[in-house]
Amino acid sequence: MTAGAIVAELPALPLHTAGKYVAAAYIVLFALVLVYVAISAIRMSRIERDLGELLALEESAQEEPEIAAGPEGGALPAGAERPHAGTRSA
Repeated sequence: MTAGAIVAELPALPLHTAGKYVAAAYIVLFALVLVYVAISAIRMSRIERDLGELLALEESAQEEPEIAAGPEGGALPAGAERPHAGTRSA
């Protein structure tokens, strides 16, 4: 027998019994969608907060152009030179 023939022979649930299962399935689906939306909202708020911090850092960096970034990302004092890529520092 094929799978379709087996499914066709199975009796359907009576309507008074099936209603409970359908309602439970809808409740579970609604809960899953609610959890998904909550997780998405939390992630979105975290991304917006991080973006705000980055924009604030960019604005403060534009206000202080005399400080240049060093080779390790640290700040160099004004007038200091950055080593060239081909040289080694001892």
